[in-house]
Amino acid sequence: MTFVPVIPESYSHVLAEFDSLDPLFSALRLDSSRLKCTSIAVSRKWLALGSSGGGLNLIQKEGWKQRLFLSHKEGAISQIACCLHDDDYVAVATSQGIIVVWELNQERRGKPERIYVSSEHKGRKVTAICWDTAILRVFVGDHVGKVSAIKLNTSKQAKAAAAFVMFPVQTVTTIDSCIVQLDYLDGRLLVSSLTRSFLCDTEREKFWKIGNKERDGEYGACFFPGRCSGGQQPLIYCARPGSRMWEVNFDGEVLSTHQFKKLLSSPPLPVINLRSEPQYDQTVGSSQSLSFPKLLHLSEHCVLTWTERGIYIFIPQNVQVLLWSEIKNIQDVAVCKNELFCLHLNGKVSHLSLLSVERCVEHLLRRGLWNLAARTCCLFQNSVIASRARKSLTIDKLEHLKSQLDPSSCSDLISQLEELILKFEPLDSACSSRRSSISSHESFSILDSGIYRIISSRRGSQSDEDSCSLQSQTLSEDERLKEFTSHQDEDQPEQCCGSHGNEVTFEADKNESFLPFGIPLSFRSPSPLVSLQAVKESVSSFVRKTTEKIGTLHTSPDLKVRPEPRDDEQSCEEDMSPVTCPKEEDTVGKKELTSQLPKQDWFQELKVATTEAMTMLQDPLVLFEPKSLRMVLQEWLLQLEKTLAMKDFSGISDTSNSSVKSDQDVVLLDESIKGILDDDSEKEKRDSLDNEETVAQAEHESVDSLREPSDDIFQVCSPCVIANGLRKDLAELTTLCLELNVLNSKIKCTNGHLDHALQQCCPEILACQFLKKYFFLLDLKRAKESIKLSYASSPCVWDTFIEGLKEMASSNPTYVAMEEGDLPTRLKLLDDSVPFDSPLLIAYATRLYEKFGESALRSLIRFYPSILPSDIIQLCHNHPAQFLAYLDSLVKSRPEDQRPSFLESLLQPESLRLDWLHLAVSHGAPPSTSTVDNEGYPRPHSHLLSWAYSQLILHLIKLPADFTTKEKMTDICRSCGY
Repeated sequence: MTFVPVIPESYSHVLAEFDSLDPLFSALRLDSSRLKCTSIAVSRKWLALGSSGGGLNLIQKEGWKQRLFLSHKEGAISQIACCLHDDDYVAVATSQGIIVVWELNQERRGKPERIYVSSEHKGRKVTAICWDTAILRVFVGDHVGKVSAIKLNTSKQAKAAAAFVMFPVQTVTTIDSCIVQLDYLDGRLLVSSLTRSFLCDTEREKFWKIGNKERDGEYGACFFPGRCSGGQQPLIYCARPGSRMWEVNFDGEVLSTHQFKKLLSSPPLPVINLRSEPQYDQTVGSSQSLSFPKLLHLSEHCVLTWTERGIYIFIPQNVQVLLWSEIKNIQDVAVCKNELFCLHLNGKVSHLSLLSVERCVEHLLRRGLWNLAARTCCLFQNSVIASRARKSLTIDKLEHLKSQLDPSSCSDLISQLEELILKFEPLDSACSSRRSSISSHESFSILDSGIYRIISSRRGSQSDEDSCSLQSQTLSEDERLKEFTSHQDEDQPEQCCGSHGNEVTFEADKNESFLPFGIPLSFRSPSPLVSLQAVKESVSSFVRKTTEKIGTLHTSPDLKVRPEPRDDEQSCEEDMSPVTCPKEEDTVGKKELTSQLPKQDWFQELKVATTEAMTMLQDPLVLFEPKSLRMVLQEWLLQLEKTLAMKDFSGISDTSNSSVKSDQDVVLLDESIKGILDDDSEKEKRDSLDNEETVAQAEHESVDSLREPSDDIFQVCSPCVIANGLRKDLAELTTLCLELNVLNSKIKCTNGHLDHALQQCCPEILACQFLKKYFFLLDLKRAKESIKLSYASSPCVWDTFIEGLKEMASSNPTYVAMEEGDLPTRLKLLDDSVPFDSPLLIAYATRLYEKFGESALRSLIRFYPSILPSDIIQLCHNHPAQFLAYLDSLVKSRPEDQRPSFLESLLQPESLRLDWLHLAVSHGAPPSTSTVDNEGYPRPHSHLLSWAYSQLILHLIKLPADFTTKEKMTDICRSCGY
């Protein structure tokens, strides 16, 4: 991979295409050669698409749902205008020159109805149409220069009670040439023709010519609204020949002429899309002398236009080209806020967004598009380095992005990204000195003024000594990054620390949000509430001594027993005891001494067994011999069961959802400590018995746990602190046990035979129990794939796995927030808050499916490949027809020429071809009397009937396959009459 060229610093924005509208057009049948899109308009709520067949399709932008179809027998739709101040009205012009105004009746949930039909321009070509910004009035212009106004009744109540009053059409003016563009703002109508622009005061019926010089050709004009807060008057911009614009005041006087000819000699910026990598040619071209056929106000301070070559966005008040990009064959463009909908000459529509570079990269990161995000960062690195981008694109995010790239195929990109990260330094020495004093564990943001804002325990502190206390030593990097992204500096925590020796209570911050991607960390620290309270009590010296002691625990208010301190903490603990609770010094000391040695022995046996198992797995004679491999895993699983077989083990996970963290935070509660002590004391007693009794007792406990599973309890959190190295090996072995179906240890009774109850447990029950018991140790991504492969016919195992994911995600604020809102709102929340590579994504998707059914499945195509068709099959195993709806939408989301190859890539294993074909021909099929004759054979041309998934069936049939598979496919089609 070659190095990515660098785009000049002046370009801070980019056009991005994240969503394809091809599935929508396929559903509307607008992708055929017979029917195509001829006009387009957009409002806050609707995307309006006019067709060559006279149909008007109104699509709700949020979720692309609630489609309304309005038919017109007066010809193809040539112009559409949505009322911007009332989404319930839309006006269209047909190819015959008929104007039809519709009231959609969405508020009353009634049927849309025509409220006005005008023949004022019949037989003429309507070239422009726009709405009044205050009242229900439509302005229409045609190719001979006539401009008319249609006024509508503004009282819906009067209309409902009596006959609707139709006002006569008013002729506003007639100009000597074709109307190119109409625009309206605050009582003024702006008319642009082939020769000049006019300004009309519709209240006083006065007209002004704008400028003295005429022109010849299609040149647009638009209003540029002023800022109400500053009392700024609106402006007008009129296109002129030679890439020029007139800046005109609201009274029609030309203020200045802006020349963009030389500025447009710069190379075009790439459009960021998911189909191809962005390319940038640094070669400076010649000046462009262009004519702008239309001008559109975009966003807050931009004006947009286009030619046959591309799209151009200007900041006219600064005489600046924000960007221009090559997008050819554009017929028309509709804009709303920062969204662009481009209608091409072939009838296709592309959906673009004008975004700052940092917002674009953040969107790519949330979707898990690592390569594209990295290339975008390198292309626009001058903009990324700028201070305004550092507030959102931090070094931590760029480091995480770099870690996601494949070193073998992206080595150049990685090295270029590393250079970019190194450039994230302040611009002056003073800032550099300040930056060097910031701890590497602290997060920071840069304000627009250049001031560095440190996010750590320093907030709210009163002295340098206090500011370096608890938070700077114990607040984990994970929590600081969460704090940075969610801007929780204003949150006011409750007081949770008593005085005069009272115990300290730690609570999880319920307002804590989550990063848009996960960063694995080696430790977990207490809530920021602790630090603030410590500062208020001015006990920073006490906090520093106890920081590392309590830094790895989330404790309950009545916790008395603490974990074993490290060697360098012993003196801190001795100094701390008389300060915290002098009266209980002896008691607490005794409990700590009794808990340290047993806990070390408790883990030591598991560590030894894990090390031995990992070593034996390196032996090819074991690794490639399934019987030997299973034996090693069974012996290790026996040791794991013995280690975790505590008296109160099941009570550990039986906690409120607020104490369960979705990133598998380490939790230690009173019950676990007591369970360890009880287990250790029982172990000492058992040591006095002979080996036969010990084995019998272990077997009895294990079998009892299988006979009486805690069906409603998942062990989603570790019962105690586990070192990273050991946790990694435990996860590897536990997941391997699930993959190889080693779900219980090999325990024999005293007579040498397995317990009958254990033998009678079916694999599905064992798998469910295994998942619940060891969920906190599993590699969730591998576990999901293993369940789909090994238990495809056992939905209970999949359901158990999903319940565990839900339990793990239940404390996430996103999970709670998704309880409310409609499907588009929840999808947007999921898209913005949950990383695409998160194993919990399928749990959120399951909740959406349980709430919204098939419509949710169709929406999940946006999360491919994080959510695969094999996941959807498991998700809707009780309703296979709904899987077909998902698969059909997923295939149609790809360009038409790529659909066969894409579908073929999904057919893994190959047997899925037959299963999917059988589903497609057996669901949504025409009546059997129409497809099959009396002898059971397909009727001639039955495949031409209305099959719900005809395109999917054709794709499956046309894919290459061996002769045997083709025969089976023929039999399937014949049996269903296809």
